[in-house]
Amino acid sequence: MKLDVMVVAPHPDDAELGMGGAILNMLASGMKVGVLDLTTGEPTPYGSLEKRAAETAAATEALGLSWRENLGLPNRSLEATLEARKLLASKFRLHQPDWIFAPYWTDAHPDHTAATELVEAARFWAKLSKTDMPGERFHPKRIYNYYCVHLKMHAQPKFVLDISDQWEQKFEAIKCYHSQFIKGREDVSPAFLDQLRDEASYWGRSIGVRYGEPFTSREPLGMTGLGLLV
Repeated sequence: MKLDVMVVAPHPDDAELGMGGAILNMLASGMKVGVLDLTTGEPTPYGSLEKRAAETAAATEALGLSWRENLGLPNRSLEATLEARKLLASKFRLHQPDWIFAPYWTDAHPDHTAATELVEAARFWAKLSKTDMPGERFHPKRIYNYYCVHLKMHAQPKFVLDISDQWEQKFEAIKCYHSQFIKGREDVSPAFLDQLRDEASYWGRSIGVRYGEPFTSREPLGMTGLGLLV
């Protein structure tokens, strides 16, 4: 399946948290968007392989995705190995996404930083000739980075996307991950889901709308005109 956009997530739920609104926005515009989870995300305190698979399926349906796969790499010990690079580059060659979305490159979670290192290396490998990787040689045009970080940091994004119309549907997708964001957090204040809403409201307010999602990129952003700026 040819994709316009592939969102690469270290674990199931990272794509929803970091850019669920953008995924919905792009799907609504007619773009073909897929999510590739690198690991199962398990073990976790209240999850299991079966629970996480069911939650991921529910979130996928809530987003309206028609393509989502899992690369099956090891959770908690994700590394940008040559074998993993080949697996991911093969996905790029087979599905030929013009845009790749990866986590922000600085984080406390080693899986997140390894994921971005892996994406950048696989993007280069995907264009190699004289290789036994499946598919045609291909080079994704852009890598953009979404924020789903464990550091207490203030993001300095290159752009913020208005997701006011998509927020409630994004929120429903996130709530599908009951074992991650609801179970065991009943007595935590402020509640994790309340924090997510506050963060989305903050980024929305930064561009004069209700809700927003921040993004960045190592490379310069190109524009053909200013008509879409808010």
